[in-house]
Amino acid sequence: MTLAVLNHYMPGPLKQAARTAWQRQQMRRAMRRLVALPPGTTPERRLLDELRAAWDNEGFTADIDYLAEVARHAAQTPGPVLECGSGLTTLLLGALAGRRGVEVWALEHDPQWRRRVGTALRDHVAGQVYLWLSPLSDYGAFDWYAAPLPLMPEEFRLVVCDGPPDDTRGGRFGLLSVIGDRLPPGAVILLDDAARESEQDAVRRWTHAMPFRVALRRLPGGALAEITRC
Repeated sequence: MTLAVLNHYMPGPLKQAARTAWQRQQMRRAMRRLVALPPGTTPERRLLDELRAAWDNEGFTADIDYLAEVARHAAQTPGPVLECGSGLTTLLLGALAGRRGVEVWALEHDPQWRRRVGTALRDHVAGQVYLWLSPLSDYGAFDWYAAPLPLMPEEFRLVVCDGPPDDTRGGRFGLLSVIGDRLPPGAVILLDDAARESEQDAVRRWTHAMPFRVALRRLPGGALAEITRC
């Protein structure tokens, strides 16, 4: 029975429970297929579409093209991953990088959202994923995550940057100031929402401070910047 049929016949108070149960079932099914992929394999777009629909965070879940790029890099990256902001991408990173023994560190400032992502990680992903509650803190000229720097790897080979929120003081600029010295040559930053003015400003400031090669891709829902340390 489809979710539409359930919604038609069930009383209002039961619809949300039925929807939640259906989504959990869909997520379990999609995640089983994801973690069954051979190491180093990038999932097909159809599977990413199923994961995105089951995750059900419409309006905030990353564009499918962005998810595909995150998945491709996660399946191949040789070293630790840093994620700024958490969500469905955290599950992808855990399944595709964490299960290969690659450490994944995700910083999340929202306690309630961290609980949701943490529960999903426990339910679906076996791998090295460290999901940290990292409040946004004052670094002087900008706000950024209170990262547990003494505990984190000395180098990150991949950074998935989809946070902090756009209205944060300094936007996403603080990434380079806080962990720039942990980005070796060849490290890649995947920057979501790269068409927004605050992200464009961050990229300009990053490239002024450190040698980067920037490739901008226009997506249906915005733009993605792939930024590689030279």
